[in-house]
Amino acid sequence: MTSAVAEAAGRRDVLWDLSRAQGRIYSGGWRPGSRGVAGVISPGDGGRLGETGVAGEDDVERAAGIAVAAQRDWATASYQVRTGVLVRAAAALRELQPEAERMLVRESGSLPLKARYEVAKAIAELEAAARLTTMPQGDVLPVEDPGTLGIARRIPVGVVGVIAPWNAPLTLAIRSVAPAIALGNAVLVKPDIKTPFSGGALIAEIFERAGLPEGLLHVLPGDAETGEAVVSSPHTAVIAFTGSSAAGRRVGEIAGRMLKRVSLELGGNNAIIVLADADLDLAVRCGVGGAFRHQGQVCMATGRHLVHESIADEYVRRLTEAVATMAPADPSEPGAALGPLISTTQAERVQTIVDQAVAGSARLVTGGAHDGPFYEPTVLDDVDEQNTAFRSEIFGPVAPVTRFSSDEEALRLADGTDYGLTAAIHTRDVGRALGLAQRLRVGMIAVNGQTVYDAPHIPMGGMGASGNGSRHGDRWNLDEFTHWQWVTVPTT
Repeated sequence: MTSAVAEAAGRRDVLWDLSRAQGRIYSGGWRPGSRGVAGVISPGDGGRLGETGVAGEDDVERAAGIAVAAQRDWATASYQVRTGVLVRAAAALRELQPEAERMLVRESGSLPLKARYEVAKAIAELEAAARLTTMPQGDVLPVEDPGTLGIARRIPVGVVGVIAPWNAPLTLAIRSVAPAIALGNAVLVKPDIKTPFSGGALIAEIFERAGLPEGLLHVLPGDAETGEAVVSSPHTAVIAFTGSSAAGRRVGEIAGRMLKRVSLELGGNNAIIVLADADLDLAVRCGVGGAFRHQGQVCMATGRHLVHESIADEYVRRLTEAVATMAPADPSEPGAALGPLISTTQAERVQTIVDQAVAGSARLVTGGAHDGPFYEPTVLDDVDEQNTAFRSEIFGPVAPVTRFSSDEEALRLADGTDYGLTAAIHTRDVGRALGLAQRLRVGMIAVNGQTVYDAPHIPMGGMGASGNGSRHGDRWNLDEFTHWQWVTVPTT
């Protein structure tokens, strides 16, 4: 069984020496974690990629203490200095792009196309964060005394805790790490223990190459225990968490007791609404892309296909035809169209939901089985709103189809879960789509597009069980990673 380190040693074009990260955490350099090590396994071929250090509470508190001290100087660094670090970090990641893509394929089960997109998106996030340093940082406000100048200005919050998931480990960490650093903060990042290299070690590498001063970034791989230590630390002022709604509630509970700000980007059970006048070819393409991208392991995945009853049979037929050639395979194999789920445990969870759905109202059209972590692309028809497949965030390659007869019924069904992240509406009548969009309780809506859409310059986030209203992206990051400070200065 060949490890990623051995592979790298055998290639002349190696750009990223992963050996430093083997069995270690990053906190004032690479060092052992207090909770030992954990193996990192490729879901595609079961191969061992190496091992990561596991951070404990003592590691978190040590890192937080270092971060507090380092952040004081970083907060006073000029915007040119902070911009330079972010620009160089983007350049470093661009240089390491081939290595980063290979690691995402091996470590997270990403198809090469998804890995390529994820690295490009992370580079874009770094470049957007570099621009953040020159945005307006406050306002001049009137003061009762005409001889006094009043300034409301933004200042760094201090130390930010970033907890990122395994499904898009690089992007979903970078999108909080980069703006937090750009705005003068220090960061403790806890990557998921299943993806500590692409979601943690790589980030340490690029910021080290970029010349980020020591002590400002700490990479602390671990499980829920490690995450709770990051949230509970008295030194972390803001927690940026991306993950499941259940885990997000726990993070919010701990942070709430400590009167600590928290940014929660959680799960989704997103609907594509296909009206009777839709361009059916486009709707099916968007439905397939939204439901099966990264095997459905995306918070913005299309979890429910709401289709007008007059075209539902044809939609299901075309959907089934489109996934017929998507046999799951090791993503490193040429031509693979669907990769593995992150683990066999996850595939078994998806299987339970599908079995319960079929035992209820749903009709299994295709798929519905797995071999280890490889789950067949699955289409379910006649899924009613009480069905498990309608109410659950499946997080697997499953497309449940529910029929409706009117716009009002479509809206009721679309809002029929606790989630509120994203939605798509397909119709040739854009005015009608905008009217429906205004009534949907979701954070993002695509007209004649996919539910899966994100970019560094948009306010990305949801409501309800999908998040607490916080937003990632562009100037909205100012709200997440700075405090307001009111300053008055006598002028006479």
